[in-house]
Amino acid sequence: MEKAINVGIVGMGVVGTGVAKIILNQGHLLSERTGKRFVLKTAVDLDWEQERGVDLAGVQTTTDFEALVTDPEIDVVVETVGGIEPAFTMVRRALATGKHVVTANKALLAMKGRTLFQEAEDHGVELRFEASVGGGIPIIKSLREGLVANKIMNMYGIINGTSNYILTRMHREGLDFDAALREAQIQGFAEADPTLDVGGGDAAHKLTILASLAAGGFVDFNAIPVEGITELTTLDIDFAKNFGYVVKLLAIYRFNEEKLDLRVHPTLVPGDHLLAAVNNELNAVFITGDYVGDTMFYGPGAGQTPTASAIVSDLVDLASILQAEKVASIPTINPEKTVNLFSLEEITNRFYLRLFTLDQPGILAQIAGVFGKYGISISSVVQLETHGDENYVPIVLLTHEASEKAMFKAMMAIKEFPFVRPDILRLRLFK
Repeated sequence: MEKAINVGIVGMGVVGTGVAKIILNQGHLLSERTGKRFVLKTAVDLDWEQERGVDLAGVQTTTDFEALVTDPEIDVVVETVGGIEPAFTMVRRALATGKHVVTANKALLAMKGRTLFQEAEDHGVELRFEASVGGGIPIIKSLREGLVANKIMNMYGIINGTSNYILTRMHREGLDFDAALREAQIQGFAEADPTLDVGGGDAAHKLTILASLAAGGFVDFNAIPVEGITELTTLDIDFAKNFGYVVKLLAIYRFNEEKLDLRVHPTLVPGDHLLAAVNNELNAVFITGDYVGDTMFYGPGAGQTPTASAIVSDLVDLASILQAEKVASIPTINPEKTVNLFSLEEITNRFYLRLFTLDQPGILAQIAGVFGKYGISISSVVQLETHGDENYVPIVLLTHEASEKAMFKAMMAIKEFPFVRPDILRLRLFK
């Protein structure tokens, strides 16, 4: 048996405990499959009173991170603390002491990744992050290795399980947003404060990582336009169904002319597309490579065991590097390369526009006139006679391809009409 790979875990919450369970309970299987022995030497957490459902006898348990990071026998540090601080300080310190690091922390990588990858490069160590996107789906490894021969042309991700669960319940059961959110919280698929999930921020963190990896350089998280699902109503879901679409919160990557179009927003996906069938808390990433064509990766996007499984896959990769006494030859993200993005004003889409107007003759013609003024062509119009509010009726329009800039100007002009309610909703159609 080869030399043991000594692992230290920082943060023994749900995911950290899952990693400990796999190392301690699946050790024989890992050794059998890899020829390497993995030892959980140290675990760091601030609270050792709670029951974790794992036997840590023989593991050094401590509240002192320095005891772990300065231990010369520790080969790999697994960070499962979450958030930006103190995780950033801990990961940077571990890299600076010459230790490889594995993390599932998508917010940390999206916000501080450039600094951390530079730190890893400066000290000749690896920073691995398979579990940061897609839970148990091997999407990071697929981009790094399986699709390495391809320029990634398009990537569409359903990469937030909370939002996908809510939208699924709205589609299937006719629940409104608030009711679907409450159900997601009861089922454990949504946090008490779900803002990061339903607002699109979590998906944007993950898109930052995927886009940086696909493009080979760092993407500025703050430059990605983000919209969530909180404004969607059952009316919008029903209209989407009638038009043959399913609404999904998509993380979008499109490559064109050496620049990237990156966005997160609810999108009308054709009902016959593979992504339309991804339901409940499951995740999927649909990728088009210039040589491989279309591929899709599908599976559980979160949870203790899928995420821990992805972390252990990184540990196995690092074990090979450690025993070969060299850093992996396959690069991840170049910390010195900056990726250029299209501004939202440069992007074109087909649009869904839902608005409420007074029930008066000639209104539709005036709205159509505004669209014509800004060069936007309407492909479909649906107007209901009644809907709850007896004073206003809903109108939904689908457009042909138009610029975001033109649509924004048209919306602002329409909002000035005294017969239009201010709660106009704009969605994009999948393309």
